[in-house]
Amino acid sequence: MTTLIESEEHQALRKAVSALGKRYGRDYLTQVIAEGRYPTELWQEAAKLGYLGVNLPEEYGGGGGGIAELSIVLEELGASGAPLLMLVVSPAICGTVIARFGTEDQKRTWLPGLADGTKLMAFGITEPDAGSNSHRITTTARRDGDDWLLTGRKVFISGVDHADAVLIVGRTEDARTGKLKPCLFIVPRDAEGFSRNPIDMELSAAEKQWELVLDDVRLPADALVGDEDAGLLQLFAGLNPERVMTAAFAIGMGRYAVGKALEYARERSVWKTPIGAHQAIAHPLAQAHIDLELARLMMQKAAHLYDAGDDIGAGEAANMAKYAAGEACVRAVDQAVHTLGGNGLTREFGLASLIIGARVARIAPVSREMILNYISHQTLGLPKSY
Repeated sequence: MTTLIESEEHQALRKAVSALGKRYGRDYLTQVIAEGRYPTELWQEAAKLGYLGVNLPEEYGGGGGGIAELSIVLEELGASGAPLLMLVVSPAICGTVIARFGTEDQKRTWLPGLADGTKLMAFGITEPDAGSNSHRITTTARRDGDDWLLTGRKVFISGVDHADAVLIVGRTEDARTGKLKPCLFIVPRDAEGFSRNPIDMELSAAEKQWELVLDDVRLPADALVGDEDAGLLQLFAGLNPERVMTAAFAIGMGRYAVGKALEYARERSVWKTPIGAHQAIAHPLAQAHIDLELARLMMQKAAHLYDAGDDIGAGEAANMAKYAAGEACVRAVDQAVHTLGGNGLTREFGLASLIIGARVARIAPVSREMILNYISHQTLGLPKSY
């Protein structure tokens, strides 16, 4: 049964991470972005306090928790104005996949570093021609003796410039059917034939976006993560936490925006009355708060199901949580900017940049339309149109 009230341990974690986030805050992240660098100080302090690896197994240096705990970390950092996007990728996707399906050597090589912040891993699935259809991935892996040769392209891959390796989703040919099946490979950043090009984004973020080119990248046999014949299961073992964490990212951003709007609405007076006293201001902010709280409940359910080992139930709930959080975030940011009026578009108040950031939660890592497809087909049993 899903517990809807957070435990004392979770409440304590939320309070502690919130305190860390507030020591850095939006001004810190804005400066980092302006300087074109990575939020190393916050990342390293979060690692030192045990937050980066809170979901990873204790025997490999982690905190022994789950996605529920990691989502609290990301949400609270976001609510303080200083979210760490790579929490979605390095510990949540890559760390989870390696912890569940990696060899003992892979676990000992990667998990302690992912937990203590000394190693970072990016995740490469999106391709220029596949869009949201992961079945059309064309990056292929073929055997060459005991090695693998990986060829293909990836786009919108976060944080590659700071990552030690990228967990790449490729496809191999099934010897029995001839069909391509997904597999996951750890590709070192300096592998021969592996190159990257920056993508010029309007979105201002500390984590840059990259196009990756893999030109017959030779990998040893042990670069393959998990069972060659269970790639789809292993892939979604990483994608479900990704959706939960994207929800946490969106909820944190929405909470930050609403918080800034509330400060303004309490202090800004027109006709001798704070504007927050007017229902035209107060009610939309109240609705934004309600929407964010409802999205959090679904996120908590998804995290609980995933941590309990219910991959099917977690898949449905994680998609719903990501959808609800993305919609709630966009509305919250829009209402926050509107509450401040012209001030909402100034650098001084720092809300305008969130307009683009909030849209990301609707688009990535899977669009809201594809989530609606998933729910209509998998949950409601309606026929596919494709």
